[in-house]
Amino acid sequence: MAVTTAGLVLGVAGCGSDDEPPNTQPATSSSSPKSEGNKEPQSEAPEAPEETLAVLKGQDGFELTITSAQRDAGAFLTVKGRLTNTSEKARALPQGVKGNETEVLKHGDSLGGATLVDGVAKKRYYVLRDTDGRPLTTTGLDIFRSGASSEVFMQFPAPPAGTTEVTFQLPTFEPGTIKLS
Repeated sequence: MAVTTAGLVLGVAGCGSDDEPPNTQPATSSSSPKSEGNKEPQSEAPEAPEETLAVLKGQDGFELTITSAQRDAGAFLTVKGRLTNTSEKARALPQGVKGNETEVLKHGDSLGGATLVDGVAKKRYYVLRDTDGRPLTTTGLDIFRSGASSEVFMQFPAPPAGTTEVTFQLPTFEPGTIKLS
C-alpha cells in the first residue's frame, strides 16, 4: 500500500510538472503568433502608398504622401501618411507646420497647423486637441536626415457624411485634394 501511495504521489507530481511546461509554452507561443500577426499588417503597410491620395511638396525638400483619410466611429477623421526629407541635407521640419496658435505651439514640434477645407460646405476643420491643448497629431518631429521619413497622422472633426473630398492644407506645403473613406 505504501508503494502504491508513493507511486501515486510520484505520478501526480510527474503529471503536475509535465502539465506546467505545456501550459507555459502555449501561452508563450500564442503570444508570439499574435505579435507576428501584428507585424504582418505592419509589413504590409508599405503597400498602402500604392493607394496614395495626395503627394504634397513642401519647402526645403520635404514631401508629405497622404495614404488614408478615414472616418472613425466617434465622428473623427484621421489622415495618415509619410513625411519624407527628399533633399540632399539633414533638415529641420519647417516651423510653420506647427501653425500659429499659442495653445498648439507650447506643446512642441507637431503638424498642428494642418487644416481640411470642405469647399462645398465652406468650412475649415482644424486638428483636434486633447483636454490639455495638445494637438492630436504626430509630435516630436525634429531633424530629418537626407532621405529619412516618418509615419504621421492628424485627427480632425469629421465633415458631414455627404462630403466625399476635402482640400488638405499644411503650412509651407502645397495644398492637395483628398478623397474621404
